Amino acid sequence: MTDETAIGIRDCDPKAPLCMYISKMVPTADRSRFFAFGRVFSGTVASGQKVRIQGPHYVPGTKKDMYIKTIQRTVLMMGRTIYQISDVPCGNTVALVGVDQFIIKSATICTNEDCHNIRSMKYSVSPVVRVAVSAKNPAELPKLIEGLRKLSKSDPLVVISQDKRTQQHIIAGSGELHIEICLKDLREEFGKIEIIEGEPVVSFRESCTTTSDRDCLSKSPNKHNRIWMRAAPLTEALGVDIDDEVVGVNMEAKVRTKILVEKYGWDKHDGQKIWDFGPEGVGPNMLVDTSKGVQYLNDIKDSITSSFQHVSDAGILCDEPMRSTRFNVMDANLHNDAIHRGGGQIIPTARRVMYAAELTATPMLMEPIFLAEITCPIEAMSGVYLCLSQRRGEVVEEIPVAGTPLNLVKAYLPVSESFGKTNPLIPLIYHRLHS
Repeated sequence: MTDETAIGIRDCDPKAPLCMYISKMVPTADRSRFFAFGRVFSGTVASGQKVRIQGPHYVPGTKKDMYIKTIQRTVLMMGRTIYQISDVPCGNTVALVGVDQFIIKSATICTNEDCHNIRSMKYSVSPVVRVAVSAKNPAELPKLIEGLRKLSKSDPLVVISQDKRTQQHIIAGSGELHIEICLKDLREEFGKIEIIEGEPVVSFRESCTTTSDRDCLSKSPNKHNRIWMRAAPLTEALGVDIDDEVVGVNMEAKVRTKILVEKYGWDKHDGQKIWDFGPEGVGPNMLVDTSKGVQYLNDIKDSITSSFQHVSDAGILCDEPMRSTRFNVMDANLHNDAIHRGGGQIIPTARRVMYAAELTATPMLMEPIFLAEITCPIEAMSGVYLCLSQRRGEVVEEIPVAGTPLNLVKAYLPVSESFGKTNPLIPLIYHRLHS
């Protein structure tokens, strides 16, 4: 909060160093390029200006996810029309031309080398419905990949990935309707090719409900190393706090430990010995060292952390990511010679013991659920209740709309039950992902 850029943002000073947040990529009329649209928070952005483009994974002081480029044009977007303008001071929204190839979804554009990123936006929905797509004509695969890249830029919520085992291209969206719109855009606007789409698949999460009933043991392939672990559930509130970065890997250990001890009743020593969060170093799962006086444990920390990332990304029940699970390293018996406790010996051993710990902690699957709000006449209420009960829905509350013969019904509806062209719940007025 004390650097030049932060002071410029606070004072909304047009003469301070530039800081702008790109929140959306808007496709041009022919869908070949994109305008980078966002708001200027500090300084003035101008055509021909040389700027630093910092992506969401940029770390201050490094060159990762950072480009230095020149802005070709600055334009104002007014409805359907676009007006060219020489410069735009802070406080205004603006679109930039010529930087779209360096930005995927969002970025921070600045001129000061010490500028920190503006945090990426969080959405109230998650991409939980996945569809595999492939080109009807295999020769058009490059067009499909380019179309997927453009689709990923144009929609801030959609996630494009490639399955590591089957090499299929996967589009993830927030619901069946969202996926349908994405596929239509891919066919008609971005790819302009015939595509084959698979059945929609819902992402689940694996978790556990109790602490492991025993210390799980795994021996390394050379039989010289042994690791003992247990799994335990984290409270849902702590999982949400990790998602919201109230508790995170980048916090000071003392501050994080204080929150865990005071808010969640953790042991102080456990809070100080959190090794990692997963998956991807930020997810709502923890690896904690609860062992006492184990020799050479720090030498194998990286190997155990690597195994934890793999396990938290694909659990043992059905290869789905894990959530709200804590793995405790209880004890380890390691060989004196470093050559006998290398990554090749420790990584598969740690992975096996984590799978065992999950299985002994009463594992469960968690599914995504829509919070559906249905507005209908009072005489249609019986049909709504019948439809929801057939699809495992659960009515939360029923509110009469004042001055009208309508009722508003709030209900939880499993995402996996909301599919199908014959879905009688198509007239949902509004739905969003609840969990």
